[in-house]
Amino acid sequence: MPHVDVARRVTEARGMSVREEQQAAPGYLPHRQILIVLSGVAAGMLLAALDQSIVGTALPRIVSELGGLDKLSWVVTAYLLTSTAATPLWGKISDLYGRRVIFQTAIGIFLLGSVLAGLSQDIGQLIAFRALQGLGGGGLMSLAFSIIGDVIPPRERGRYQGYFGAVWGTSSVAGPLLGGFFTDGPGWRWIFWINLPIGVISLVVTSVALKMPTVRRSHRIDYLGATLIVAAVSCFLLYLDWAGNKLGWTAPGALALLAAFVAFTALFVLVELRAPEPILPMRLFRNGIFSVGNGFNFLAGLAMFGGMIFLPVYLQAVQGMSPTVSGLALLPAVVGIFSTSITSGQLMSRTGRYKIFPILGAAVLLVALWLLSTIRVDTPYWQVAIYAYFFGAGLGFTMQTVVTAIQNAVERADMGVATSSATFFRMMGAAIGTAIMGAVLTSRLAHHLAAEFGGRMPPGKVNADNVQAIQHLPQPVKDHVLVAFTNAIDDVFLTSLPFVVAALVVALFLKEIPLASRGGEGQAQAGAA
Repeated sequence: MPHVDVARRVTEARGMSVREEQQAAPGYLPHRQILIVLSGVAAGMLLAALDQSIVGTALPRIVSELGGLDKLSWVVTAYLLTSTAATPLWGKISDLYGRRVIFQTAIGIFLLGSVLAGLSQDIGQLIAFRALQGLGGGGLMSLAFSIIGDVIPPRERGRYQGYFGAVWGTSSVAGPLLGGFFTDGPGWRWIFWINLPIGVISLVVTSVALKMPTVRRSHRIDYLGATLIVAAVSCFLLYLDWAGNKLGWTAPGALALLAAFVAFTALFVLVELRAPEPILPMRLFRNGIFSVGNGFNFLAGLAMFGGMIFLPVYLQAVQGMSPTVSGLALLPAVVGIFSTSITSGQLMSRTGRYKIFPILGAAVLLVALWLLSTIRVDTPYWQVAIYAYFFGAGLGFTMQTVVTAIQNAVERADMGVATSSATFFRMMGAAIGTAIMGAVLTSRLAHHLAAEFGGRMPPGKVNADNVQAIQHLPQPVKDHVLVAFTNAIDDVFLTSLPFVVAALVVALFLKEIPLASRGGEGQAQAGAA
C-alpha cells in the first residue's frame, strides 16, 4: 500500500530496517495502564504548570522588593528562553536513554533552579536562576506530551484531555492562591521553595507509576544545532529587550544583534540539513500539518502570554488588589480554559476531527484581547472577569488540539521530535512575545506618564517600578499614574491582536485527516501526509 511504502522509505533513510522500526515503536496501552502512566505524567506536568501560574501573581511584589520594572519581562523570558531552546534536545535524549529517567532528570534540574531562585538577592540573580529552572521545565512539558503520544492513540486523546485540563485547572487555581498567600505572608521566595515537596512527590510517583516500554534507539545528539538555536533565539530576544529600552531600534549595537540572529538562524538551517540526526529535522516541514500547526503554535504563543502576565499587573497596580485577591480574580480565565479544553477533547474523540478548534480558539482569543484593550481605571471587575473568561476559552480550544493534530500526522518513530518541536515553536513564540510585550509596556508607560504630567515628571513622587507603592501616591498624582499605567497595558493587549489575526489565517490552512484509532484507522492518511 502507498502509506506502507512511504513509511518504509522513511525508515530506510534513517538506516533502520522495517522490523527494527516496528520493534522501536511501543504499542498503545489499555485504559487501566494509561491511567497509571498518566498519574506519573500529571505529577511532572503539575510541577511545571504550577510554576507558570504562581510566579505571575508575585511578580509585582518581586520587582517592588528587588527593583527593575524594566527587567520584569525577563523574569519570565529567561525561563521561556532556556526551556524553548532545550525542548528539542530533551526529545532526542529521551529517545536515547528512555523517557522516565530523562523525565526525572528534568525534575531534578527544575528543583535546583527553584532553590536558587528563592535565594536570589537581586533581579539579575533571579533571572539567571529562572533560566536554570526553564532548562528543566522545558523537559517536563515536552517529555510529558511525548509520553502521552506514545501510549494513547490520537483518536482517544480527547477522551483523556479532561485529565490534562484538570492539571492545568488545578495549577491555575492553586498557583495564584499560593502565590498571593506566600507574597502576602511568609514572603515571595516561598513561591519557588514550594516546588521542593511537590518535586519530591513527582519523583516518587514517576518512579512507581511511570511504567512503560523503554526502547533505546541509536541516535547522535546534534549539539551544534542546539548551540546555534540557543544563540539565534538569545540574540533576537536581546535585540527586543535592549533595542527598545536602551540602545534604540536602529542603533549599531541593536542591528548587530539582529544580524547575528539572522546569521545564526541560517547556519542552524544549514546544519540541520546536513546533520545525520538533526535536532529539528527539516524533512518534517514537508508535512503540511506539521508546518501549519507549528506556525499556529508560534503565533498563538506570541499573543497568549500578554494576558497571562500583564493582567495580574493591571489588577494589582490599577485596581489595588492584593496578590491573593488578584489570583482569585483570574479564576474566570481558569474556568474558560477548563470548560473549552474538555469540550473540544470530547468532540475530537467522537468525530475524529480537529480543524475547527484552532480556528474557533483564535477567533475567541481575538475578541478577548480586543475587549481587554478597552479596560480603564474605573472598569468594574465583573467586566474584566468576562473578558478573562473569553481569554481562557480561546486558549482552551487550542492548547491540546494542535499538538494532537501534529502527532497524528507523523510516523511513530518521529513522535518525540515532532512533539518537542510543537512545544518548541509555542514556547519560542511565548518567549519572543513576552519580550515584545515587556518592551511595549516599558516604552508606552514612559510615554503615557509624560503625557499625563505635561512632559514633566514630579521629582521624588513617582516610582513606577514599585507596583504596590502606586496605591500610596498622593492625589492627584495617583490618578495620573493610574491612567498612564492602564493606557500602557491597553497598548500591550492591542499589540497582541495582529499576531492572533495571523494565527487565525494560518489555522484556515490546516489540513484535516482523520485521527488514528487504536485499530490504525486514519494512519494511512497520516503516513501519506
